[in-house]
Amino acid sequence: MKIDRPNQVWAADITYIPLQGGFMYLVAIMNWYSRYVLTWCLSNTLDGAFCLSALREALNHAQLEIFNTDQGVQFTAHEFTHTLEEAGVRISMDGRGRVFDNLV
Repeated sequence: MKIDRPNQVWAADITYIPLQGGFMYLVAIMNWYSRYVLTWCLSNTLDGAFCLSALREALNHAQLEIFNTDQGVQFTAHEFTHTLEEAGVRISMDGRGRVFDNLV
């Protein structure tokens, strides 16, 4: 797929940030065309609410065509996918166990 315009494809991923007492979790939503981070959210749990919050924030600023993620439970949750569907966004998920699918 050729990405040739802004807001054609966004992607999201979660990064674990090690701290002395455990982890924090950072979700970032990126525009594949510009490679800019559109929004991010930090959480002390892997509960899907922080991913949904970041998604809703990003959707407030632009309309996109395709949203790509891995098959993490936060991104496959009904409320997350429903939010994308309600916005008219096509959902793209990388193959199960294919950790390098969403790397460029």
